[in-house]
Amino acid sequence: MTAPDVGDLVVGGPIGQAVALGARQSSQQGEAAAVPAYLREVYDWAYLNPANARLLDRDAVVSAILLGNNRRLRRALLCEIEPGQRVLQVAHVYGRLIPEVARRVGNNGLLDVIDIVPLQVALCRRKLRGFPQASVRIADAADPGHGLYDTVACFFLLHEIPDDRKRAVVDALLARVAPGGRVVFVDYHGPARWHPLRGLMRGMMKRLEPFAESLWRHEIADFASAAGDYRWQKQTLFGGLYQKTVACHP
Repeated sequence: MTAPDVGDLVVGGPIGQAVALGARQSSQQGEAAAVPAYLREVYDWAYLNPANARLLDRDAVVSAILLGNNRRLRRALLCEIEPGQRVLQVAHVYGRLIPEVARRVGNNGLLDVIDIVPLQVALCRRKLRGFPQASVRIADAADPGHGLYDTVACFFLLHEIPDDRKRAVVDALLARVAPGGRVVFVDYHGPARWHPLRGLMRGMMKRLEPFAESLWRHEIADFASAAGDYRWQKQTLFGGLYQKTVACHP
């Protein structure tokens, strides 16, 4: 299955121009990755539809989706990143997180962002104008390239992919961490049984996030082929509904 044509990405105004330009740049640079069938079938409305992407890519919307925890969860990731580091951010994230990561690494660091969807790459490039330390490219999270990074950031991606691809992605990201570095996963987690939103979230996930509930049943380390080679740390937030799990390379 091929990525959408440039013509399919156009929306009105400056965002539309940026999207079209970014998509043309991707094509000219030979960037290509097949958009997986599951992503088209489940998340077309969220990531492949230009009008919806423009609507969703706002901090207020992200905060509503994350039940008011957006800022707290962003901080949980940012505190794991130090100025001057080489950072791989896996997938474009709606809202202000991406520029915050670029500012965090600073002019002496490097931010490499990947996403498999040309529309998302174009939107991310627009956000990172003025950050020479940052670059964006099309790539699959299960095949992010061959460089090594001090920190690999995976922010609310795992819950959106099937379990077999979760395993491929976790293994691929662990392989991209330099000695002494870390992979930081911020994502959903099984809420405490007393959590007042437990039933509502389970119903929402069955309808909109069919791959998310496996993170209620499994630790992220369970998806790693060589979990024992890393030191794992987990922190839960908001009654256990969210987690920050860090895999540290010895």
